[in-house]
This record gives sequence, structure tokens and C-alpha cells, in this order.
Amino acid sequence: MLAGVLSVQFGSAAAALLFPRAGALGVVALRVTIAAVLLLVVCRPRLRGHSRTDWAVVGAFGLALGGMNVLFYQAIDRIPLGPAVTLEVLGPLLLSVVTARRAASLVWAGMAFAGVFLLGQGSFGELSLAGAAFALGAGAMWAAYIVFSSRAGARFPRLDGLALAMGVAALVSLPLGVGAAGTTLLEPEVLGIGLAVALLSSGVPYTLELLALRRLPAATFAVLMSLAPAVAALAGFLVLGQTLSALQCVAIALVVGASAGAVRAGGAGRK
Repeated sequence: MLAGVLSVQFGSAAAALLFPRAGALGVVALRVTIAAVLLLVVCRPRLRGHSRTDWAVVGAFGLALGGMNVLFYQAIDRIPLGPAVTLEVLGPLLLSVVTARRAASLVWAGMAFAGVFLLGQGSFGELSLAGAAFALGAGAMWAAYIVFSSRAGARFPRLDGLALAMGVAALVSLPLGVGAAGTTLLEPEVLGIGLAVALLSSGVPYTLELLALRRLPAATFAVLMSLAPAVAALAGFLVLGQTLSALQCVAIALVVGASAGAVRAGGAGRK
């Protein structure tokens, strides 16, 4: 599970290295399209025998997946990786709070918002309001992704729902990427880094997460996922040379702690 978190965040850091050449939309197109091709080839999902509701669910899943990637890459094009993931993780955190419906969850939500407030003290002017808004939008799409991922998993066998949704996401992101980057996407070096980003951000972590879920309770899995902002800050520092102030580090720690606490509270409420 930890290896999966590391893979995703260092994949995002590697993607940021491509922004000067292919732009955020171009990198998203490469990542999603390559990941879609790999998943469709490996899974070979069955296309017949599904109802209109099944296709509506997988379509919504794909739109959430594509929107999440487009908005998140727009965010990390404007603000450091650590703060971007900190703001993005508020989406799943709020989803956890709403579904838990327990008083303790409100405490964790307050702790998370305190972290975001501190992040703003570092100032959102420095972070860029547009970048912060894109990260929050990505968080909303992440929450939708979780909901529709669960529904698609109940309607499609194996990874068929994910493979089809990734295909929908590719149809959404590829025209945007081609329009923004053009033939730059076909340059061998750009394609090579795009393949690495697709593997690090999609192929490897999805495989590792499936293996982890066979061995770990879902609540433990989700708590480990809450480490994403801290790992993102580390990846941003090591790969991109992005530094954070002490206040921003405290803010990230508060959001990580709130995410872990909210998941624990939700798990306790379902026992």
C-alpha cells in the first residue's frame, strides 16, 4: 500500500517535469490515454450484456476520473505538489465525514479545515488562488470517483469497469491534450516520460492497491491513503526542488491526521 502511495505521488512529480514541454493538458492526455490502452489490452472487458444503467455508471465513473486528472494537473502546474494534494484530499475526507454521520467526524473535519486555514496563512496568494481552486475541484472529482468506482465495481467483473472508465476519461482528455500540445505529444522523449508517468501513476499503484486490499482491512487501507499529502510534499521536494514553510508542513500534518481520524471514526461507526 505504501509503495502504491509512493508510486502515485512520485509519478505526479515526474509528470510536472513534462509541463514545460507538453503542458498540463498534454501530460494528462498522455497519462490517461496510455493507462487506458494498457488496461483495455490487459483486461479485455466484455462490451455486450450490460444495461443502460451499467453504461451510465461507467460513463460517470470515467468523467469523474478524467475530471479529477485534468483538474489536479492544472493545480500542480500552479502550486507545489504537497499543498495541492492537501487540498485535493479534502474531497474524500468530506465524503467520509458525510457517510459516517457521527459527532466525532465533525471534529476531524474541523481539524482538516484548520490545516487548510494554516495553509492559507502561508498565503493562498503565494499558492495561487487558481491553483487552489483547481485542487479543490480535483478533490470533488476524487469524491465522485470513489462513489462511482464502488458502483462500477458492483456492476462489472474484475477491473472491467475501471478499464472502460479509463477509456471514457481518455476520450475526454485526449482532445484537450492534442489541442494544447499538438505534435509535441508524439516526440519520443515526451512519449517515454508519458509512459513512465502512466505506469507510476496508474498501472503500478492500481495493481499494488488490489494486492493490498486482499491483505488489509478497508479502513487500514484508507488510513494509509491519507498519507498522500505528506508523500506528495516529499516527492515535490526530492524531484522538483519544492520547499515548504514550517507552517505549511504543520498544515499538511493536520490534514493527514484528520483524514486518518475520519476514516477510523467511519470504520468504528460501521462495526
